[in-house]
Amino acid sequence: MTTLSFDASSDPILVRRERIQSVAAASLGRRKIYSKIAVGVCWAFLVVAIIPLVAVIVYVVIKGLPAWSTDFFTHPTYPEGIPGGGVWNAIVGTAEIGFIGTAVAVPLGLLCGLFLAESDGRAAAAVRFTADVMTGVPSITIGIFGYIAIVKNFGYSGLAGAFSIGIIMLPVIIRAGETAIRGVPGHLNEAALALGARRATIARKVVVPAAMPGIITGVLLAVARGLGETAPLLLTIFGNQYMQWNPTKPMNALPLVIFENSSQPYADLVQIAWGAALLLMVVVLILSVGSRVLAAVLQKERR
Repeated sequence: MTTLSFDASSDPILVRRERIQSVAAASLGRRKIYSKIAVGVCWAFLVVAIIPLVAVIVYVVIKGLPAWSTDFFTHPTYPEGIPGGGVWNAIVGTAEIGFIGTAVAVPLGLLCGLFLAESDGRAAAAVRFTADVMTGVPSITIGIFGYIAIVKNFGYSGLAGAFSIGIIMLPVIIRAGETAIRGVPGHLNEAALALGARRATIARKVVVPAAMPGIITGVLLAVARGLGETAPLLLTIFGNQYMQWNPTKPMNALPLVIFENSSQPYADLVQIAWGAALLLMVVVLILSVGSRVLAAVLQKERR
């Protein structure tokens, strides 16, 4: 009985593998050094990016916190010389404008996102291109459009401001919704189709719930961006130093208070502007950070 011997050196695949392993082992030290250098550069750029952000936050807190008081949150804006003024009317206006804009932009944006995720035709490409272009349009241009479309025909109002803010939110929600829906595993759709479910039912009960973490993140980020915009409100809501609950009338908003009071020569009005800036910054930070935390929690629950 003869025994067959196998010579590893005669196999070209094994020879090539050994050669690659020897080259990789020889360059391992150099690659570790390059990796540490790259990680160090990334950390350095991160610190460079964070320092201005932290500096701005700290400065706004120092300047704006003295303005916070019970009167600041419960009283409307008072003229110069009358103590006890606040931004309650601006808080109400910001909340109403943001709510109306969100209530219109979210359903429309999610429908468009679902359409883009389920279709790759020319119409979907046109909608996707339009959303990408709208994302980069300056907010002042949106304000001019809102002025021409709403203000010139119906006058200044909170609805005109909500219309402009909703346009700013819409492309962000569309793209975020499409990305989240495309991230849903395809086997969920296939399983639902195999059970005989209609596509509308699948989208409502399977796709959208599975994509909810990404959708919520996109919506909250869009709301945070919309609430911080000033230019569209300058051309649409006009401003109002009195309390106004009716969104069909001129209203006030926090970005408008910051813009107008910061340029005043009166110290108390400037102080109110700093307080409003701090309040708006806190709201935007809560929405931005909260969207990430909420998305992570929902993603963890899905698993």
